[in-house]
Amino acid sequence: MTATPEQFASAAKANVETLLTLANSAFANAERLAALNLNTARSVLEDGVANTKALFAAKDVQEFVSLQTSLAQPLIEKAVAYNRSVYEIASQSQEEISKLFEAQVAELNKNIATALDKAAKSAPAGSDVAVAAVKSAIAAANSAYDSVSKAAKQVAEIAEANVAAATNATVKAVTTTSKAASKKVA
Repeated sequence: MTATPEQFASAAKANVETLLTLANSAFANAERLAALNLNTARSVLEDGVANTKALFAAKDVQEFVSLQTSLAQPLIEKAVAYNRSVYEIASQSQEEISKLFEAQVAELNKNIATALDKAAKSAPAGSDVAVAAVKSAIAAANSAYDSVSKAAKQVAEIAEANVAAATNATVKAVTTTSKAASKKVA
């Protein structure tokens, strides 16, 4: 069971394609994150200028405090939206890498199974038990990998739900606080 130059070339080509896929994914996600950061910076600057003008236009302290309170909530909501977007980009990036890794593991398992079948055909009589033991060990390892992978996905889903709940609670708290502050001023 020797590897031919064609098999080495094929394996090298597959590895290069995998690396290119990873690199393209990383660049695409970095590009998305950079665009998000630039858009957020532009929005924060524009909002800051508009808010400053509005605060300077206040005629008395009561109007100033009321404006200040009402301007805080949109800023908090934008910060929450920004954090959600960053989280989405990171989650999608992790999902892409996981899918690629799972495909690599599946290909490796297929190659090992093929190699074992070839070895079993050319193995001496009585080695069926050893081949079956190796196949059983590989099946057990794959089962363990699948269990860990499913558990990791469940943890990610729970974390995502917790982030969403915390985000919603933060927005509600800010809204409630802003409304209470506005009532005190009035």
